[in-house]
Amino acid sequence: MFSKLKQVFKAPEAPEAPKAAGTPAPAPAPAPAPTPAAAPPAKDEKKEEEKKDEEKREEKKEEVKKEEVKTNEEKKDGKKEDKKKDEEKKEEVRKEEAKPAPAPEPPKPEAATPADAANADGEATEGEPEKPKPIVINRYSDDLLREVAHRVRERTKIYKEKVLDPFASSPEHSPPVTPVYRVCDWIKKQEADRIAKEEAERKKKEDEARKAAEKKEKEEKEKEKKEKERKEQEEKKREEEANKPAETSIIPKISFAWLDKLLEPIEDKMDKYLGNTMDPFTDKRYIQWLAVVTVAYNYNVWLVPARMCFPYHTPELIPFWILFDILFDLIYIIDSIIFRQRLQFIKGGDVIKDRKQTKSNYRGSAHFKVDMISMIPFDVLSLRFGFSSVFRINRFARVNCFNEFSDRLESLMTKAYIWRVARTIGYLLFLLHLNACMYYVASYYLGLATSKWVYDGKGNAYLRCYYFATRTLINIGGLPEPTTVSEITFQMVNFFVGVFVFSSLIGQMRDVIGAATAGQTYFRASMDGCVSYMHANHIPKLVQQRVRTWYNYTWDAQGMLDEGELLDKMPVVMRTAIAVDINLATFQKIDLFKGCENQMLVDMLLRLKSIVYLPGDFVVKKGDIGKEMYIIKSGAVQVVGGPDNSIVFVTLKAGCVFGEISLLQSSANGGNRRTANVKAHGFANLFVLEKKDLFDILVHYPESQKVLARKGKKLMRAKGPAAAKAEEDKKAAMTLFLRKPETPKLLRAFGGWGKGSMLEKLKAAAAKEQQS
Repeated sequence: MFSKLKQVFKAPEAPEAPKAAGTPAPAPAPAPAPTPAAAPPAKDEKKEEEKKDEEKREEKKEEVKKEEVKTNEEKKDGKKEDKKKDEEKKEEVRKEEAKPAPAPEPPKPEAATPADAANADGEATEGEPEKPKPIVINRYSDDLLREVAHRVRERTKIYKEKVLDPFASSPEHSPPVTPVYRVCDWIKKQEADRIAKEEAERKKKEDEARKAAEKKEKEEKEKEKKEKERKEQEEKKREEEANKPAETSIIPKISFAWLDKLLEPIEDKMDKYLGNTMDPFTDKRYIQWLAVVTVAYNYNVWLVPARMCFPYHTPELIPFWILFDILFDLIYIIDSIIFRQRLQFIKGGDVIKDRKQTKSNYRGSAHFKVDMISMIPFDVLSLRFGFSSVFRINRFARVNCFNEFSDRLESLMTKAYIWRVARTIGYLLFLLHLNACMYYVASYYLGLATSKWVYDGKGNAYLRCYYFATRTLINIGGLPEPTTVSEITFQMVNFFVGVFVFSSLIGQMRDVIGAATAGQTYFRASMDGCVSYMHANHIPKLVQQRVRTWYNYTWDAQGMLDEGELLDKMPVVMRTAIAVDINLATFQKIDLFKGCENQMLVDMLLRLKSIVYLPGDFVVKKGDIGKEMYIIKSGAVQVVGGPDNSIVFVTLKAGCVFGEISLLQSSANGGNRRTANVKAHGFANLFVLEKKDLFDILVHYPESQKVLARKGKKLMRAKGPAAAKAEEDKKAAMTLFLRKPETPKLLRAFGGWGKGSMLEKLKAAAAKEQQS
């Protein structure tokens, strides 16, 4: 196998020259003497043949070179079709060069005898060695080696072409050429790139602005189109409603155009006092008017049943009843004409403030129909049937005004549970009022003073009946026993209704009081749990007392233990409004935050946390790592120093800020350490802003971050001289404790100053001499 590989890679051998006549041939085997052979060709003829062969080869090479030059020119001109043909020709030339030069043909021998021919064949066989046959040990290895040799030849061929033809492409990817510029050219290129970039950005901004304008214009057109379609639909709807037959509706549709024209001067005068429209939720004038309407409603609800049951329609009192009836009916009419038609409403998320639309909205609502029913003047029937309160029962329909007033009052009151308790008591009293009216009617029907159970007709009828109703509904007992079936039935109904109503009202009262004291209950439960924990863990009495003090002060100061729980339930807009009203003015006064964006300050306000400190508590201590900034909400703090912190340097009150520098200082070399002790002087409520929260906010405000960094450096520079002086004082103090100077060499020669040294020995010898 290795011999075969050698033969593949070795260069072709030159042909062997024929041996001279005088050269002895290898000793042949003994044989009969052969006849003399023809003389070999002369040396000159061989040389001439070799020269001819070399000339032919050179001619072929020149032809190949000419063809290669021609191929290069064709490549330059874009002609690549003949490349394969040239390569085939070159391959043929190389194969011919690789072949060994042909040996000169020996001259043809003259006719000889068979013996001579045999001898000649023997000599030729003996003179020329036979070619060795290839030895194949492993066919797979042989094929693999042949494939490797073939690939090597192809690679060599490619590199030769690359050397001969500089325009030939390489199979490898050529890296891009990095241009080399002079300094002036590089500056020009940078300037050109900058101008091109600015131009591209300008075009991009113009395109964006143009697209935004087109989008806005398109949206406006679509909005106008939708608005137009909506108006058309509304007009069609109104036309359809107007064209509908009146029989399809229970209540006929009434046109109020004549009424609007009649009342137009009055409405215009009221615009000066009430405005064009009113907000039903926040306008206090409307809530005050609701209180007046509620009084009118309660007049009808309480007095109409009493006038129907008790004998209050006497000739002396009828004129007063008529006067009051007309007065409270006027309140109903004014409410429907002046106030209800001005109430704003929400439609599709928009607050409608147009008078015409508010008026049409009210007249198309069920509220208007109920109001119209409550104002039907059935009282005119009294002219035919006599004066009676029965004709005023329709006034009870305005119960929605009472409910609306109750809701608006609860939303305005700080302690809404007071109104809820009063309303529940009012419900109980009204039920007793109705029961008293029914008891008087039952007594009148059975006959006054006919039995012990009925009203005897003595004293004030309403008070005595109300007393009976109270004892009956509340089941106090001690009542006279009913004797007749009617009396027993009435009393049993009273008992059942009383039990149900009384239990319902008591449950409602419990819910109202429980909701009113829910915060107090939570506070007590939290405090009791904390005290139990401290007892179980044997916490010192002094600490327990301070914890109780903190709980009581926190509850008294803010009415809750954690403001964050309440604020987290609100939307971000509401929390932002509360935070801005409380602390934005304080933040804007801080020198460090002056010049920062207002939105960044608002985001910082939302991250503030409220903490209460007791008297004597240390807010910060000297040497602590500063991670927070403090704003004094209420109370005061003192900057103290001295051996026992008894020296007060300055007192900071509500609205002051401290610790803001530590937010921007680095922790390297202790830069964020506290430089003073600050303790609470009395109870102090502080807002805290942590460094982590500030950095999270500054990520979104790079300009404000630069402003804070610049101001922080100025403040640190202002502190620089004091810091340098402190460092110098420290160095001066350290000079008192320098290293002890070295012992002089002369003294070190005597063994130093320690025990057993030469100096000690001399002193001891001198002492002995004095003693002797």
